[in-house]
Amino acid sequence: MTYLPKLVAKSSLPKEYRDYLTALQATHFSGDIDITYGGRLIASTDNSVYQQLPQGVLYPRTNDDLQLILHLAAQPDFQQISFSPRGGGTGTNGQSLTPGLVVDMSRHMNQVLEVNVEEGWVRVQGGVVKDQLNDQLRPYGYFFSPDLSTSNRATLGGMINTDASGQGSLVYGKTSDHVLALSTILMGGERLDSEPIPLSQAKALSEQEGSVGQLYRQAIATCVQLRTEIEEKFPPLNRFLTGYDLKHTYNPAQQTLDLSRLIAGSEGTLGFVAEARLNITPIPNYRTLVNVKYSNFQAALNNAPFLVKAQATSVETIDSKVLNLAREDIIWHSVQPLLREVEGQTMNGINMVEFASTDAADNEYKVEQLCRRLDALIKDKDNQGVIGYQVCDDLDSIQTIYAMRKKSVGLLGATKGRRKPVAFAEDTAVPPEKLADFIIEFRQLLDDAGLHYGMFGHADAGVLHVRPALDLSNEEDEQLLREISDKVAALTSRYGGLMWGEHGKGYRSEYAPEFFGEQLFTELRKLKTAVDPHNQLNPGKICTPLSGDHALVSIDARKRGYYDRQIPIQVRDSYRNAMDCNGNGLCFNYDTQAVMCPSFKVSGDRRFSPKGRASLVREWLRLNSEQGFDASQPVQQRASALKRWINRWRNNDDFSHQVKQSMDKCLACKACTNQCPVSVDVPTFRARFLQHYYSRYARPPKDWLVKNVEQTAKLGAKFPRVANALSQNSLSKAVLSHLVGYVDTPVFSVPNLTRRWQQQGFVVMDSQQILASDSLQRENFVVIVQDPFTSFYEAQVVESFAAVAHRLGFTPVLLPFIGHGKALHVKGYLNEFQQTAEQVAGQLAPLAEQGIELVGVDTSTALVFRDEYQQALAEKAENLKVKTVIEWLIDKTWPETVSSHHRNYGLLMHCTEQSFIPESAQHWQSLFGRLGMQLDILKVGCCGMAGTFGHERSHQQDSKALYKMGWRQAVNSYGNSGLVATGFSCRSQIQRMENKRVRHPLEVILGCMS
Repeated sequence: MTYLPKLVAKSSLPKEYRDYLTALQATHFSGDIDITYGGRLIASTDNSVYQQLPQGVLYPRTNDDLQLILHLAAQPDFQQISFSPRGGGTGTNGQSLTPGLVVDMSRHMNQVLEVNVEEGWVRVQGGVVKDQLNDQLRPYGYFFSPDLSTSNRATLGGMINTDASGQGSLVYGKTSDHVLALSTILMGGERLDSEPIPLSQAKALSEQEGSVGQLYRQAIATCVQLRTEIEEKFPPLNRFLTGYDLKHTYNPAQQTLDLSRLIAGSEGTLGFVAEARLNITPIPNYRTLVNVKYSNFQAALNNAPFLVKAQATSVETIDSKVLNLAREDIIWHSVQPLLREVEGQTMNGINMVEFASTDAADNEYKVEQLCRRLDALIKDKDNQGVIGYQVCDDLDSIQTIYAMRKKSVGLLGATKGRRKPVAFAEDTAVPPEKLADFIIEFRQLLDDAGLHYGMFGHADAGVLHVRPALDLSNEEDEQLLREISDKVAALTSRYGGLMWGEHGKGYRSEYAPEFFGEQLFTELRKLKTAVDPHNQLNPGKICTPLSGDHALVSIDARKRGYYDRQIPIQVRDSYRNAMDCNGNGLCFNYDTQAVMCPSFKVSGDRRFSPKGRASLVREWLRLNSEQGFDASQPVQQRASALKRWINRWRNNDDFSHQVKQSMDKCLACKACTNQCPVSVDVPTFRARFLQHYYSRYARPPKDWLVKNVEQTAKLGAKFPRVANALSQNSLSKAVLSHLVGYVDTPVFSVPNLTRRWQQQGFVVMDSQQILASDSLQRENFVVIVQDPFTSFYEAQVVESFAAVAHRLGFTPVLLPFIGHGKALHVKGYLNEFQQTAEQVAGQLAPLAEQGIELVGVDTSTALVFRDEYQQALAEKAENLKVKTVIEWLIDKTWPETVSSHHRNYGLLMHCTEQSFIPESAQHWQSLFGRLGMQLDILKVGCCGMAGTFGHERSHQQDSKALYKMGWRQAVNSYGNSGLVATGFSCRSQIQRMENKRVRHPLEVILGCMS
């Protein structure tokens, strides 16, 4: 889809950009063009502190599209148009930010084109995500080895442009070490196909006309003729200097020249990487991770050289700040058994030492040797801070540890308070043997400034990520960023290191002349001039052309904090769940099996991601503040009904409409609330936004249906046959679909829950009756808090829970249905939700205070008491815990008469349950095991139903596409009788898509007890 208004001439873009985009659209360009303010805003930030609004975003589909973009841009009328390529959008130094046009290849140019196992290479488009590539290579026994913490969203084009590396770089090197050939589109649309070629051939190519010939001429003049000066200048580091790699472009031993080495690390300043041929590495068959524990972080750094000498594949380090944040994060549940505390000691730092090999004996020998040395060190009185170690030799455990390490970047953003650790001088590289001393001075520098900070990184390569905590909405802290940055640059230079060992230059390019020296920096400018004389490609990054008055970008460039400080503090604090987004981009995870974020996965549009929505809301808050509107206050007064209807149909440019478009795609699955490292909680600020939005604009009819759904469903459930006849006939379905906007409404249970309850002889009591019961009798009660889904549409599930509880010796008690209000919250009826929450709390609080066990049968709605109710009721809801079914069942004593057919089942978990109670899956698995059954936990992402989302006619395409991403395969693999699903909406989606009913785990358990 092209988001280019027909009346582009009336847009607010500068004339030259309007003319360029109009001309581009008139060509055979087949990609997308987005000049909406929201689309541009999403591309104005990355994982850095900077913000730069582009004039538009181009999403090319083919190499021809890239050539059209740059061919047109080279015309005399458009030589003032600038561009920057963008990959995963997680750069820490603003490499892809531009005031011109962003060219994003991740949406369409993301295919693995060719795999050649025999010769050991793969050919990919620039938008392929690193983990995506490795998933395709794994069946062949190979992988692409540079290992980034952002590997599930970093694109290969982005990795090449920053010459990224990561864990294991001592063995696997940097991205450029694995580039065999590149296809790069140069300014003017010329295509450069580069690979190592004999110097004689390079000289022949340098005689050609055009940009390719000019680049070869300058590369020979610089990289060959100034070889002595280059070797003298650059330090011999594993993380060698990036952009442009003068040292490795020419290989004097082999007499070859490889322009790919100039392109790698060039940050898009020389051309657009369209395709790459990369070498691939055999997957090590044997991997072992030794987690060495320390009493303090400095001890971990001091001990790193000792570990490197053990011939480890990698040595990664983490400080106490990151460890403590991990302890508070959802990820610690899985990590804790692998990083047990040492009795009587406090673990304030770890080194993760990995050994990987294709030879079992070799790997085992190295591990045994290290463990023997560590044992001796621990027993020594002078143990150098080593307090213990733990060995992981199974792949799942190793990946779990690394998942925590990879999440370290995001976890630092979860630091409490307004000051947050930020990236601006955080990938310095020094000789590894100097790292410990370097960090002592680095830490002193930060301590003198009174700053807190977190540290983690690659001790083996001398690279450590140091992130000082600053509040960049505070002008004094912004000035402090400059002061610290200058001091770190000087310190790094004094230790013979580099300012940018891994994450590229971007806005730190102003330090390049100092590190390159005047002579070699001039050579960089000559190379730039050869292919980009008018400074159109990522201008100001790395270097500028020789001619003209172009300047390098600066550390002092406009930052996100500048815009944030325009929002009043009380508003910022009120919307912390949006303001805290640091751009880490974990929500861009390409993996369809990951829980977060389904709307982004199905659309590929970053406006429909937590990061995108947080960015839009921040700007919405800023614009509101400019107009004197306080969005932190609840809506007390709405415009008249007539005015809201007029506003709805009026064609205006209110930015709220673009925010609303983004929010409409949110499934309110709550995955971001816990999966995001900084807990960007989209459903919460979405509900607040909708409340404000609909105080100005009229609601659609479907919202009124949702508003009253609990009470209308309650009425319908009393007369289920009549209600089904009225709602399930063709006429009613047509009216609901076309006039209201809802499809596939669920069918009421026949017989209803009341009839089933009576038939089983179970008890119905209100709160007062329960409290009036004998205390001994109450101890045996398990009180069921009804939800509108299972009670009205799947009464057999509630009945199954009651039957299981009864067989376990408990008395199931059904509370009269009041409601939950979940749907009210999702649609932004916050005043009505508040009223419902207070009413329900009045029913449940007296029971909770008496220690009576409360259970909600549908997990996703039971969790509303731990999330939305906590926000709405504060201290009134502190003790209002409603257990999920598995939380109640897991610690119960089961009779020996329970039997099963030893069948293998697959478990499908609701997204909200996975995010809020990740241990639920293991608890279900354990319970099934105790009953003699095997339960496989299936990772399939979101089913696409998510409450009302999958029933809305406007979302049908997305809902069904999400289901097909993983759920369909699971259902076909296990069959409906072999699957169990904990979510009502999940079971409803399977019923709709496959016309098969999948059971709740309770129903299988009850079958074992019969």
